[in-house]
Amino acid sequence: MISFEQFDLQDGSPIYLQIIRHVKQSIVAGSAQDGDEMPSRRVLSALLGVNPNTVQKAYRMLEDEAIIESHSGAKSYLVLDAGKVQRIREELLANDVQAIVSAMKGMGLSKREAILLVDKLWE
Repeated sequence: MISFEQFDLQDGSPIYLQIIRHVKQSIVAGSAQDGDEMPSRRVLSALLGVNPNTVQKAYRMLEDEAIIESHSGAKSYLVLDAGKVQRIREELLANDVQAIVSAMKGMGLSKREAILLVDKLWE
């Protein structure tokens, strides 16, 4: 089961997006596997101290992305394969890289200067 014990609500982004990102980061980190049960919506909303509708929205969006599947009794499980994990990894990295690219542009770096900096740091 995905742990939300270290979950931090101080991010500033909408809580349902934080829940989704946490689930995806847990998948990429390998701490969440195919078939793992998700906390019930009620339990997670109580644990995080948020409205159950917030958790419901996050779960619905994860279902829409086919990352979780809900069964009768409101239990939800992760549905993963190697391709899906790779897609999630690329999505998370793209978001991080986009933030860095925006920061570099804001500092006036050219594309060439940014590439040279990345090459230097890669070593």
